[in-house]
Amino acid sequence: MSSTPETITDTLREEIISRPDMILDDRDLMQALIAANERSMGGNIVDLRGIAMERLESRLDRLEDTHRSVIAAAYENLAGTNQIHRAILRMLDPIAFEPFLHDLGGEVADILRVDMVRLVLESAQNDSDPAIRRLGDVLSVAEPGFIEEYLSGGSGAPQRQVTLRQLHEGDARIYGDKAGWMRSEACLKLDFGAGRLPGLLVMGSEDPHMFTPQQGTDLLAFFAGVFERAMRRWLS
Repeated sequence: MSSTPETITDTLREEIISRPDMILDDRDLMQALIAANERSMGGNIVDLRGIAMERLESRLDRLEDTHRSVIAAAYENLAGTNQIHRAILRMLDPIAFEPFLHDLGGEVADILRVDMVRLVLESAQNDSDPAIRRLGDVLSVAEPGFIEEYLSGGSGAPQRQVTLRQLHEGDARIYGDKAGWMRSEACLKLDFGAGRLPGLLVMGSEDPHMFTPQQGTDLLAFFAGVFERAMRRWLS
């Protein structure tokens, strides 16, 4: 009993000849052709061209992975920029001080997708002022030096304008009864101008990966700069 090798049809042959890129662009087909060529040469021949192609394919895979990572990072950065811009526009909407602060813990926090936003102001006076009590859901008053101590953990080391860190739990002086739920925070140090004590804007999240030290801080630094200028208007 004999058999004859199968041959491709004339139609398929003409299609391949007229459109060779159809095969060249198909990685699986090219690998099958290369493997068939290696088998036809036998096991005692080293195919340097095949080795070179394998290395090129590996390099191409790495380049494609890098390309996808760059595109993903660009989209993420664009989304973050739009998010910060929307939060700033909403923050600047109120024309009175109390709604301005209340919105921080409301719609601004929702836009930024954080669980809490707290403003800490240092003052030599106590927090018994009725206006301060009305803003207790977003505003805390602390004694001078508290902000540096909170940011440095008592080490006294100079702190950057934006500090991102993960938490075992939040500080009750900042988050109150919700401190136990906080797992990460962004601390934005505020400068209200010469002769004024500093402030601190704290964004807390129950997600431990929301804020980490490896993340960029440019957008949050921009947000802090806008907030500083808005607060100077109210404090003047």
